[in-house]
Amino acid sequence: MRDARDDIAAMGAEIVGVSRDDASSHEKFKAHHMLNFTLLTDADHKVMDAYGVWGKTMFGQEGVRRRTFIINPQGVVVKVYGRVTVLGHGGQIVAELKRLQAMAQ
Repeated sequence: MRDARDDIAAMGAEIVGVSRDDASSHEKFKAHHMLNFTLLTDADHKVMDAYGVWGKTMFGQEGVRRRTFIINPQGVVVKVYGRVTVLGHGGQIVAELKRLQAMAQ
């Protein structure tokens, strides 16, 4: 996502990550991975509950199931990616945003 951020921003979209980690942890994580997008803290996992990403992981423990959501300007979820892998995912998002924007015209 980091590498595709400029292309995504050029299409008028934003990248926002959400995790239970605190702001200090986010800053360290962002610096370590050279992230160029917003990370939000959801310590009580209310947002993650609302989006259905908090629950049993594939290892049977309770935690975050990594997902990507594309939300349109009206606030409607129009695409959900499950079991996200880092490599190539930004390109997937760019391609899907182009497809969605072409459909909207």
